[in-house]
Amino acid sequence: MRSDLIFGALTHVNNRYELCQLASKATRKLHKPNTRLQDTTNEVLDRFKDTIPMNASGEAPVEKVQLTERRAA
Repeated sequence: MRSDLIFGALTHVNNRYELCQLASKATRKLHKPNTRLQDTTNEVLDRFKDTIPMNASGEAPVEKVQLTERRAA
């Protein structure tokens, strides 16, 4: 069922809105003509469920740089 795929994908994406945005973008990119859109969406959610979370990929975290405020002369 799709609800199982959604809950599985939510283990890697914290926000449901973000999951919806990512899934819709991925579905548009991966969709093949002459196939059902529902099958493509299920495949995308299954891929989200099986992938490694973004934070656990072993990459070094990006440091935030504080910008100085510029004032008009």
